Amino acid sequence: MKIIDAITSAPDTLFTFELMPPLKGNSFTEIAETVERLMAYNPAYVNITHHRAEVTVRERPDGFFEKQVVKKRAGTVSIAAAIKYKYGVEVVPHLVCGGYSRSEVEDMLIDFSFLGIDNILVLRGDPMPGEKRFTAEKDGYAHAIDLLRQAVDMNNGRYLDPDLKNVTPTSFCLGVAGYPEKHSEAPNLEADLLHLKEKIDAGAEYVVTQMFFDNQKYVDFVAACRRNGINVPVIPGLKPLSSVRQLSLLPQTFHIDLPAALVGEAKRCRTPQQVREVGVEWCVEQCRELKKAGAPALHFYTMGKADNVEEIVKKVF
Repeated sequence: MKIIDAITSAPDTLFTFELMPPLKGNSFTEIAETVERLMAYNPAYVNITHHRAEVTVRERPDGFFEKQVVKKRAGTVSIAAAIKYKYGVEVVPHLVCGGYSRSEVEDMLIDFSFLGIDNILVLRGDPMPGEKRFTAEKDGYAHAIDLLRQAVDMNNGRYLDPDLKNVTPTSFCLGVAGYPEKHSEAPNLEADLLHLKEKIDAGAEYVVTQMFFDNQKYVDFVAACRRNGINVPVIPGLKPLSSVRQLSLLPQTFHIDLPAALVGEAKRCRTPQQVREVGVEWCVEQCRELKKAGAPALHFYTMGKADNVEEIVKKVF
């Protein structure tokens, strides 16, 4: 089933979550345990993140240094297929610009199509670790909208090679990211919304937001989307606070604000477990409010861990 059909036909708010592939050398077991625990709550679909290769510098035996390209989290395509067919749930793998040429993107989309995976979340992706600005690959893309257009072209039977005969169009349902507190590189929210509108006009069918901890940010964002002619479903992305360290790490990494009330509660905690409980309860209240507000789905960023998300979902769904 296409994700947009599941979203628009659901009588109530859906539950969805995101997973990261394990670090290279680790097994599929932890991913499987997370999926199995959360399958009890009938997720509408599962997202699988995609991570570009990184450049590392290593010393050679002769004392010189050389750069090596290393992909630390591989397996997005295979994990998506494994989850889809082992657990019978729809999957939404991420597709990113970073690290791929146009032809490599096409090959990956063909793999997804052959595997019966027809839902894709299209993203630009992060800059290379250590770089301040995103750099596109040679013959690749610098912006998510260009990646999106290639997927839409394939849906319309247009591949990179114009001389192909008897081509079969793909049938991808394509989602994109939205930022209630604006993308870190956008000059302002208005400009960011214009870029989002371009992606919707180009063929994106729904939006999943960056995490936020103040529901008013989401409400205002949806209202701003509607004013700008963005009328597709906007799915809120959520992550429960789980440590004091995240009070500084989350704003630094994701360029978001944390409400003063949440920060105050977390700082008053005496143990890590108390901080975790504060994060769970805060997220539970967020979820209940968002459900009442008619959010089409609640999408959880699990970071591969099921414990706190499971506690929240038990209380909300």
